[in-house]
Amino acid sequence: MKLFLILLAVVTLFEVQSETSWNQFRGPSGSGVFVKGQPPLRMDPSLAAWRAPLAPGQSSPVIQGDLLVITALEDGKQLVTLAFDKVSGKQRWRKPAPECALEKVHEAGSPAASTPYVDMNRVYVYFGSFGLLCYDHGGNEIWKKSIPTPKSLYGMSTSPIVHENKLIMVLDNDSNLPDSDVSQSRIIALDKTNGELIWETPRPFNRSGWSTPTVLRNRGGSDELVVLGHGRVYGYDADTGVEKWFVNGFSRETIARPVTGNGMVFVSASMLGGVADEDPDREPFWKALLPFDTNNNGKIERHEMTRDFTFPLRPDLPIGHPGFGIPLPQDQAKRTKRQDGFLKWVDKNKDGAWTKEELLNHLSFNRGKPNLMAIRPGGSGDVSESHVSWALHRNIPEIPSPIFYQDRIYMVRNGGILTCVNALSGETLYKKRLGATGQYGASPIISGGHLYLVSNEGLFTLVPVGDKFDIAYQHDLKTSITATPAIDANSIYVRTSAGLTAYR
Repeated sequence: MKLFLILLAVVTLFEVQSETSWNQFRGPSGSGVFVKGQPPLRMDPSLAAWRAPLAPGQSSPVIQGDLLVITALEDGKQLVTLAFDKVSGKQRWRKPAPECALEKVHEAGSPAASTPYVDMNRVYVYFGSFGLLCYDHGGNEIWKKSIPTPKSLYGMSTSPIVHENKLIMVLDNDSNLPDSDVSQSRIIALDKTNGELIWETPRPFNRSGWSTPTVLRNRGGSDELVVLGHGRVYGYDADTGVEKWFVNGFSRETIARPVTGNGMVFVSASMLGGVADEDPDREPFWKALLPFDTNNNGKIERHEMTRDFTFPLRPDLPIGHPGFGIPLPQDQAKRTKRQDGFLKWVDKNKDGAWTKEELLNHLSFNRGKPNLMAIRPGGSGDVSESHVSWALHRNIPEIPSPIFYQDRIYMVRNGGILTCVNALSGETLYKKRLGATGQYGASPIISGGHLYLVSNEGLFTLVPVGDKFDIAYQHDLKTSITATPAIDANSIYVRTSAGLTAYR
């Protein structure tokens, strides 16, 4: 057993240190961990080394050497790639994407959502509206590849990754027509030096997804490309694209990036609609609607179903937030018709109102079980029974990816709940509230022995890693943050709604 644990530690060290800069979405190998970093343990205005204005977007910053790269949407119409000097914050170059029609995205999304990848020589950028672009570190275009925009419920957000000489993209699509090369869901691997196709693998059972793939590095065997999608996670041969195995049990909408550790793959997805538990507490869904009960009679009557009234999906969010409930049309006549439909949908006794009992009885959570799975790679075909070491169905985030570090999995979910799980057994070590409620879009990151967590409302929380929960520091940055921060040896770089800030 002792030798086995030593070997697992070696494998983990190899996985985390295989890349030495925060060069892609969630940093080295997509792990979210920067073992060599000592970023500041406080984040407040007095520690800002520099600030740079930045147009809106949801991509995360990436770093190679002194170069920091990010994307944005300027003036609501121009997609751009921007490079900054990470030491001074001075902009080095700006490159607009080729003219293209912007993809349709959810109100809470952005056409500049995918995070770039930067290696020692090149910058790789994906815009769902256009396709792939490759620049050198000076901003000179090396190659570009137009890709038809996949049809997606919310817009594209999966990010490119590089494995050896291949640039890999997952292009899952709601228009998954097997007789159409343009619309079929697929993975493509391009030669990173010139953009030429190396291999392409169809994904006929997959519709749109928002997860970025991860490579599991296998010593003595072929590396595996782990791809989470519609209802399943797959393992592919990273060199050839050949499908090797899959595991069922995930929901329709998958967002988080898989992580690896101890030779295992850890994959998470909430229930459809962002529900974190397989048997959730129904009470918050009713309480979220009480502001509409203007006459305080314990019912929501039709005359109170106005403005932003909708069927609730995420009660942690404020009313009017685009993710709070089933989307409403902007057109008032159509909005009124939709609200009429909501009334009839729930109002079983036909008295023209919703009662608490009617709503809670109507809530259905048969939308795919929330899941965190520990999967042993390998095998062939459906390995859902044979290769799943354990599964957890509580406290599963909707957007943030899990993070593996020192035999523990950490997850932060909407409502500001942090969960620590034993990665070997699946046992929950703790579940604690951060005192920072609301939605979480940024994934947790680890450096210097601490978890860095930030809510969409900008409340930053620092938690020491380990089995015991403690809040080491908390500060309200008073700005919206949805992108995952980047870390280097002594700094943290944060994209906010106002721009880009470096803290040291």
